Amino acid sequence: MASSTARPADQAHPSQTATPSTPATPAAAAPEREAARRLLDSSAKLSYDPATEVDWDTPLDEGFHGMSPEWSTLYGTRYWQELTEEQRKELTRQESASVASTGIWFEMILQQMVLRDMYAKDPTDPRFQWALTEVADECRHSIMFGRGAAKLGAPAYRPARFVLELGRAFKTLAVGEAAYASILVAEEVLDVMQRDWMRDERVAPFVRTINNIHVVEESRHMKFAREETRARLRHAGPVRRHVQALVVSIASYFIVTSMVNREVYANAGLDTERALAEARANEHHKSLMRSSCSGLMEFLASCRLLTRPALAFYKRAHLI
Repeated sequence: MASSTARPADQAHPSQTATPSTPATPAAAAPEREAARRLLDSSAKLSYDPATEVDWDTPLDEGFHGMSPEWSTLYGTRYWQELTEEQRKELTRQESASVASTGIWFEMILQQMVLRDMYAKDPTDPRFQWALTEVADECRHSIMFGRGAAKLGAPAYRPARFVLELGRAFKTLAVGEAAYASILVAEEVLDVMQRDWMRDERVAPFVRTINNIHVVEESRHMKFAREETRARLRHAGPVRRHVQALVVSIASYFIVTSMVNREVYANAGLDTERALAEARANEHHKSLMRSSCSGLMEFLASCRLLTRPALAFYKRAHLI
């Protein structure tokens, strides 16, 4: 398997590096353009081609998990204790493929929102150029996730039809801070998971490489999303801020609750209804999600996007 050229753990998390943007006037926008230039430089120096970096040719070794088992929705439940080790590994492979498929779904939404936001803007602006670079990254990531899910022996997992149609509306209508903050939520949640999986030797090597690539390249996307969210909200009034906070929280709820498709349990040979019931009541998984999203919630609070209605959706999704 091709090895990576950088350790994501050595990179600063976006929450440690993001700095406030300045108002988007021609003179004051210079820091934002400079931040975009730095992201472009970073991308030129440290990007990957999954077609050559990931070992696609070696057959799947079923002795490995598809994710760190602690991240399984059933880990710590009575049902998990009854499973054989082989069943646990198959379950984590199906769950990992489902997370990847959900990632593809939202990356396609992300690409359309970014392109729509940049439509007819100044192509000489580094922010415009970075936005197109991010779209190119996401195209590669979606192909990578699709190939990864296929290698894990999983079908094409998709969100429920209702959620797909909500996503169709969201990608068409979401603007400004609602678009970029929602992008950030999806990327942050995946980032926390994948930082664990890529270091875990119990996880299939090709999955670890996929996670490595995604973490390195998404760190730049998260920084840009934070910068844009702050910039768009700088002059937002209370009504706009409250409306957008609610929109972001609803989008976050459906993203997070769509990550593990109910069909993963049947495809892993489990009793779907029992698995769903135990997963819904799994306090270990809920606690893991809450602790992993603490930095994200702090950022949203700093942007005054944790309004009371928004908090209800974050709590329902076990993000806070």
